[in-house]
Amino acid sequence: MTDVPSSDDLRARLTALLDEEGVTANRALVMRILQSAVALGQDRTDRLDLKIASAAISEMRDAFRLFQPLSGVPKATIFGSARTTEADPLYGQAHDVAALLSKDGWMVVTGAGPGIMQAAAEGAGRAMSIGVSIRLPFEEKANAVVAEDSNLVSMKYFFTRKLMLIKESRGFVCLPGGFGTMDEMFELLTLQQTGKAEPVPIVLLDEPGGTFWHGLKAFVDGSLAAGGYIAGDDLERVLITDSVEAASREIIGFWHNYDSLRWVGDQLVLRLRNEPTDAEIESLNERFGDLLLRGSIERTEPLAPERADHDAVDLPRLVLVLNQFRVGSLHRLIRAINALPSAG
Repeated sequence: MTDVPSSDDLRARLTALLDEEGVTANRALVMRILQSAVALGQDRTDRLDLKIASAAISEMRDAFRLFQPLSGVPKATIFGSARTTEADPLYGQAHDVAALLSKDGWMVVTGAGPGIMQAAAEGAGRAMSIGVSIRLPFEEKANAVVAEDSNLVSMKYFFTRKLMLIKESRGFVCLPGGFGTMDEMFELLTLQQTGKAEPVPIVLLDEPGGTFWHGLKAFVDGSLAAGGYIAGDDLERVLITDSVEAASREIIGFWHNYDSLRWVGDQLVLRLRNEPTDAEIESLNERFGDLLLRGSIERTEPLAPERADHDAVDLPRLVLVLNQFRVGSLHRLIRAINALPSAG
């Protein structure tokens, strides 16, 4: 973490300001934001750079405020082209997969524009839709479903928008699209491959009989994997399908038994909905022992930091020391946990 220049006098004045404004929660982090802001001024930072930093902080605050009351509701983000028309079969696919997810209690997050985004918002319905729009000089404006709804936030920058389209969701559906859709899809894959985001289900959904994503897979297998630029199984975490029912099952089923994870030092704790048997744990070790740096997959009680934070302490859990170079394969272990007989 970058050091933030600060004097004791500045810290005292900022502390007094936080006291005066009644800021009590997460004060160390709020203090760091204020110190960084002062440091930007002390550094004589260029005006354009300051405008970027200021807008980013403001936009993230707006988005955080939008999502915070909805934190307990599972969300899936649907990506796709703004140029898809209502007559296109892909429009119907986006509408129908969103409808299936919302029927099961999931909110659908989109970029709030036309095309695939509008189709998904229509399928989910206004109450179950969240829009994160981008301000552009052409093409994209909030669609009619979310344009006047409270579940909408507007962004100036693509990077802040993409952060909020990804950060809050527990599943993703990508339909065919252009540069923007490809950017979002590859960002997802990069975050999963590098372990910078927790494992989540990703579906590449095509029109019935479509070959768009199979063309991508052929390129990935024949050029990226064959050239050694990615691992041969990196695309295995993704479901390619033309079935909205299969897409919905993939998103919802990923969370059938697996609940969440947490790192405690070099130990990875997987929280589950159902307690596995000794025989099931032994089987997991036989199948996935190559993912471990040392030791074995074991049953555990909540670790001390989890108890201190009251972090899902009522759930059964497994603990392992994962080889960090194999973090991209963690989705395989999670899918196996979901398929255990004890999961029901």
